[in-house]
Amino acid sequence: MKAMIAPRSGDAHVLEMREVPDPEPGPGELLVEVDYAGLNFIDTYQRSGVYPMDFPHIPGSEGSGRVIGRGDNVEGWWDGTRVAWAQGPGSYAEKVVIPASAANYVPDGVGMDVAAALPLQGMTAHYLVRSAFPVTAGTRILLTGAAGGVGRIASQLAHELGAITIGTVGSEDKLAFVTGTTHTLVVDDWARVPSMVEELTGRVDVVYDGIGKDSFDHTLKTLRTRGLMCLFGGASGQVEPFDLQRLNSGGSLYVTRPTLAHYLGDEQEWRWRELTEAVMAGRLDVLIGEVMPLSDAGRAHSHIESGTSVGKTLLKVS
Repeated sequence: MKAMIAPRSGDAHVLEMREVPDPEPGPGELLVEVDYAGLNFIDTYQRSGVYPMDFPHIPGSEGSGRVIGRGDNVEGWWDGTRVAWAQGPGSYAEKVVIPASAANYVPDGVGMDVAAALPLQGMTAHYLVRSAFPVTAGTRILLTGAAGGVGRIASQLAHELGAITIGTVGSEDKLAFVTGTTHTLVVDDWARVPSMVEELTGRVDVVYDGIGKDSFDHTLKTLRTRGLMCLFGGASGQVEPFDLQRLNSGGSLYVTRPTLAHYLGDEQEWRWRELTEAVMAGRLDVLIGEVMPLSDAGRAHSHIESGTSVGKTLLKVS
């Protein structure tokens, strides 16, 4: 089969298409023919060496496709079943092996492109607003990257729950892609954000920050006493270690650095069901910003790293 390979750590140009052996499912695993692979920032961290990886490395952990085989001790997943996943290492390939426990059934009313866009970003948005800081009517939120994949879904989920959401975008042209926010700020200087937020709503209850290095010091200042900083990503780079006394002086603040894997388990089916039901009912709009062929994975990585992408970027595999 064909797969995109990172033979070593490096920039997006290291990615190359190669012929590799078909994977074989083991006990409790499914073999899936991939339709779409989803791009996520973690793919770029692994490719570049920010996260330690063994090389050569097939990137990607998210996608959608159809079951074509199974290992021992797997029941209920028949050939042809449409599935989507967020925990399938090596998804930039024509075939992938995923744990059966990580497979999400794709209902007929959800397209395979949308299905590939939902597992990681959709369930991340879901755990942010439903679990990491459970949003209720009137919750005041600062959400960075409101035109991005996670941000756009999170803002819609928060709006449905009655939250007051201030979303940020990096440029005027991204305003057209934002939905669900109460207010949207175009940010070219993060130092101005605390005063801008104060003027709109006063201090917020929770910050959902996926930007990281460039934004963290400033978005932290927007929190009310005992507010929560939920740092779920680092699009601008990783946040440097900092003095915990800042949490004291800022108002006995809380900080969490969550990851999706710790919010799945028994909750996975519930999160997936709520997301797909919202899509089918027209309450959740999933924006597919770019679809590129698998062979253009390097260009796709450069695209999301540039900060100019909106919505979800996908690789069309088959």
